[in-house]
Amino acid sequence: MIIDSLEAFDRYAGLNPLFPVVADFLRRTNLSALPVGKTQIQGDDIFVNVQEAPVKSREEARFETHRRMIDIQIPFTDEEEHGWTPASQLPMAEYDEGTDMTLHDPKAPSTPADIASTYFTLRPGQFVIYFPTDGHAPAITATGLRKAIIKVKASIHQ
Repeated sequence: MIIDSLEAFDRYAGLNPLFPVVADFLRRTNLSALPVGKTQIQGDDIFVNVQEAPVKSREEARFETHRRMIDIQIPFTDEEEHGWTPASQLPMAEYDEGTDMTLHDPKAPSTPADIASTYFTLRPGQFVIYFPTDGHAPAITATGLRKAIIKVKASIHQ
């Protein structure tokens, strides 16, 4: 997991061969002007989902993990809290190949096995990168918010 300001995204370009495309997209795109839903950036390798996340408490948050894609999450209307824990510490759950998502324990984080190692607040102008090894419970918010999730293929050699 990486947390930083959007202005600093370029420093992470070497972590994935597709990150330079993401950096260029972030420089030339007003995220708040994008419509809700999916916008292709580079085929199935890079796309953005703009969401309007409703009010959600820590108790309602579910941990998720992904196998094929990296998440770059960016709030742009309000701050949001995220829970994080290593994916290896989450209980086993069924993986959905179609959505590239495992939703862990629906009662998370109320069970001891699912309590986040870390909670942090992400503010507009910041981003978090979640790799396949990162379990995350995003969009914990008292007000609701609009956000972008840029999905990047974890390995272009798969």
